[in-house]
Amino acid sequence: MSIGPVRLNHAVLFVADLERAERFYTDVFGMAVVAREPRANAAFLRLPRSGNHHDLGLFGVGAQAPPKRPGGIGLYHLAWQVDTIDELEQARLTLVDADAYTGESSHGATKSVYGTDPDGNEFEIMWMLPRSAWGEYETAAPVDRLDLAAEVRRWTGVGTAR
Repeated sequence: MSIGPVRLNHAVLFVADLERAERFYTDVFGMAVVAREPRANAAFLRLPRSGNHHDLGLFGVGAQAPPKRPGGIGLYHLAWQVDTIDELEQARLTLVDADAYTGESSHGATKSVYGTDPDGNEFEIMWMLPRSAWGEYETAAPVDRLDLAAEVRRWTGVGTAR
């Protein structure tokens, strides 16, 4: 019998500098630190509209830890979903302002912008089309160029995450 989770509840990252990582996630994502565990040099953060106890755990391991190797075995990225395409457009601007923006793409049913945190952990901010508009993308996940301006014109104000 398989396990039947509903969704991924939270992620936990090892970071070199806990305070620096906290600043990044509170400034860029608007997260709040909701708990600390000093014995583990850890902080737990919650997104502003989240119903979770915490969405992200950060464990400071110190600057001596080996850096993340791009393309190495392990986590590739985290994906954070926004409710509207307008929020995705704002996320892109926020990432550019934070010097954290790394790219964008269309995956058919989802539209995404990408960034990295100060430790090189990659993340995706994504918006999902309404299910009724998935069409051929129900069973496909292309990596295509994203025309964010055109997507905003088409989908502005349409919420899909709630």
